[in-house]
Amino acid sequence: MLAEGGVAVVTGAAQGIGEAVARALTVAGTRVAALDVNAERIERVAAGLGTAVGYPCQVTDSAAVDDVVARVEADLGPIELLVNVAGVLCSGPAVALSDDEWARTFAVNTGGVFHLSRAVARRMIPRRSGAIVTVGSNAAGVPRMNMSAYAASKAAATQFTKCLGLELAPYGIRCNVVSPGSTDTPMQRALWTGGHDARAAIDGSPATFRVGIPLGRLADPEDIANAVLFLASDRARHITMQDLYVDGGATLR
Repeated sequence: MLAEGGVAVVTGAAQGIGEAVARALTVAGTRVAALDVNAERIERVAAGLGTAVGYPCQVTDSAAVDDVVARVEADLGPIELLVNVAGVLCSGPAVALSDDEWARTFAVNTGGVFHLSRAVARRMIPRRSGAIVTVGSNAAGVPRMNMSAYAASKAAATQFTKCLGLELAPYGIRCNVVSPGSTDTPMQRALWTGGHDARAAIDGSPATFRVGIPLGRLADPEDIANAVLFLASDRARHITMQDLYVDGGATLR
């Protein structure tokens, strides 16, 4: 699907899974437009990747998204792949979440996916070609304590991506989801307080009704990037509207 020299947009590319996806695509010969709200860091990351170009962008702003997608196509060429990675996590008991925390979580994790996917799909449809991959979460399919806003926003983004895939299938455009479990990223490490660390995630927690990770390890960001690249490739040319869990078996699916 993505020929060498093709153009890909990756959101949330300044760190973690987004950075790993951008790096893997660059190594594969793709021209990457790396998007992130952190302007200083995305410029630094893009420069380190060599052929990538950094674009500061707030994915919650639909006008800004439309503008940056237009600039990417003017600068680099037709977008063949979109990878939605940008996300935020507001954790805590549902009854303690503020209105602002709930709204911000959905604005980024769901609204951002909608804004980017809509802007890119509008350009892919006339070309009758392209692929969209949304990075969701296994929390979208399995209840997690203290993660209600995050899980709900990821579930919404997952179902949106599948519905989009159904609508875009007649144009030869594939839309899929990759759902990581616990992955060694800054977002994951921010949860490691009060004795909760990598070992706790691997072992699981009966007190929070959480199964451990059968494969006995956290994912590396590169594990998620490899799944994204597969779904973007011709090896997955007959795969659309699917949700690929990359969680070491943690959800027992």
